Amino acid sequence: MEQKYKIIVSCAPKLETMQLNRIFILSFILGFTFISCNNDDDGGSNTIEERDREEQEMADADSINNFLDTHFYNYEEFENPSEDFDYMVRFDSIAGDNADKTPLSEEENLIKKTITYEEVEYEMYVLKVREGEGEQPKFSDSTLVSYRGDLLDLSSFDNTSTPIWFDLTTLVKGFSEGVVEFKGATGYTVNPDNTVTFSDDYGIGAFIFPSGLGYFSSSQPGIPAYSPLIFNVNLYRVNEADHDGDGIPSWMEDLNENRNLRDDDTDGDGIPNYADADDDGDGTRTRDEIIIDQDGSLEFPDANENGTPDYLDADTFQ
Repeated sequence: MEQKYKIIVSCAPKLETMQLNRIFILSFILGFTFISCNNDDDGGSNTIEERDREEQEMADADSINNFLDTHFYNYEEFENPSEDFDYMVRFDSIAGDNADKTPLSEEENLIKKTITYEEVEYEMYVLKVREGEGEQPKFSDSTLVSYRGDLLDLSSFDNTSTPIWFDLTTLVKGFSEGVVEFKGATGYTVNPDNTVTFSDDYGIGAFIFPSGLGYFSSSQPGIPAYSPLIFNVNLYRVNEADHDGDGIPSWMEDLNENRNLRDDDTDGDGIPNYADADDDGDGTRTRDEIIIDQDGSLEFPDANENGTPDYLDADTFQ
């Protein structure tokens, strides 16, 4: 992946930029070269015969469980980190010199997470080496992460030691559902050389998910169709997203609370609420139909007291 700036990742990662908001702009653009394509859009990739999702989920579950039983992560490096340790999770097989390692399936910090997607119940696994101490992202937020993507045979299809901002709404479901289990750093400092040093309490871990939460039948560069995916990530920062700038955080525009922003469209104009500056289509901007208090809290007036706030009620407008 082309890098437009350099990052030094160590116990205290550094970013060679003037301000984090500049990093946001650059890395957000770069991020679209990663796995940022929507899972429902093959982006020009080859698509093979579609399999039954439930049957594929069972096959992937067997493969993932076998991986968990036969692999371990570099926990000893985290227990006694070397001076040049990059604090990234790495997996290896339990065999030979590693025959006595603890398998992932027995790790206390491995959690199983159930996700219902495309009417199928999927199970993914999240390894929390360190949860983090800062802000925890919502499913709709932007996150600054460094990552490496692997297949179950541990071949790598993408990686960067350079933290990159990703809009979680643009990523495959498994990635966004994994990242939200971690927290960012509590802060950072800008150094005299204009690098940024994060406090050493950012989230560190990995997640493994079936192909149904990834690309399913669509192949990608380095990723065959129907591949379960592994991501090893460090989460540094979180930005609460307001995609349409209407004053309402995007996560609050998930009216049916199914963690899918694209199926909430109050005025039926084809533009989901999180991207629509006038949610009810009454000609008055959403931002003008809510109250933003000085402390940032929100109020939602209901002028006709019908139980529907004005910004979602086309019958109430100025």
